[in-house]
Amino acid sequence: MTELLVIRHGETDWNRQHRFQGQIDVPLNALGLAQAERLGQRLRDEPLDLIITSDLSRARSTAEAVARQHHGAAALQPLPEALWREQGFGVLEGLDLGDIQARHPGLWTQWLRHEADYALPGGGESNVMFHARVMRALQALLAAHAGQRVAVVCHGGVLDMLWRTAQGQSLGGPRRCEIPNTGINRLRWQGEALHIVQWADAEHLAGLPAQPSTAQTLHPEEP
Repeated sequence: MTELLVIRHGETDWNRQHRFQGQIDVPLNALGLAQAERLGQRLRDEPLDLIITSDLSRARSTAEAVARQHHGAAALQPLPEALWREQGFGVLEGLDLGDIQARHPGLWTQWLRHEADYALPGGGESNVMFHARVMRALQALLAAHAGQRVAVVCHGGVLDMLWRTAQGQSLGGPRRCEIPNTGINRLRWQGEALHIVQWADAEHLAGLPAQPSTAQTLHPEEP
C-alpha cells in the first residue's frame, strides 16, 4: 500500500480573477503564501518519506513551505516533476471570461461542452490526453516509491483527474468536486486501485478569506 497526500498549490492572483493559468508560471499571491505557511504548520509532524511537486513555481513555493517547516526537512527537499503540471489550455491560457468571449466565442462554447477528447488549439490538452499524463506521473511515483508515504503538490486539474479515476467517473463533463487551494487530499493505492480516504481537508485555513468554488460552472477557473 502506498499513501498519498495530494495537495493543490496556494492561491495566485489569477485564481481570484478566474483566469486560465494552465502551464503559465504564475507565482503565489500574499494569500497563497499565507495558505502555504498554514499548510506547512499543519503537516509539520505528518510522517512523510518524500515530497514531489509540479515544476511550476506556484506548486514549488507551496511544497517548499511544507519542507521548510517539516521536522524531517533535511531529507524532504521537494523533487520537481513536469508530469504533475496543470492541464494545457492552449490559446485560452492567460485569459479571463471577458477576454475569451471577446476573442474566442466559438472556442468558449465548445469548451463548455466538456467533451473528454476536445483539445483547445495552440497546444491544449484534452481530458483524455491530460488524464494519460497524470496516470504516467502516478505510475512513475508508485514504481519508484511503492509502500511509502508521499506528498504531491500539484494543481486542481490534476486532482480532478485523480478524483475521477478513484470514483470511476467519466473524463467528460464538468468538474464536480471541490479542490481548495492547499486543501489536503488523502489517497491510497491498494489492490491495484486508487482509493480516496479524505478529500478537500482545509481546516488549517480557518480564518483566512473564503475561496472561490472550483466545481465547474459557466465561469472559467484556474484548475
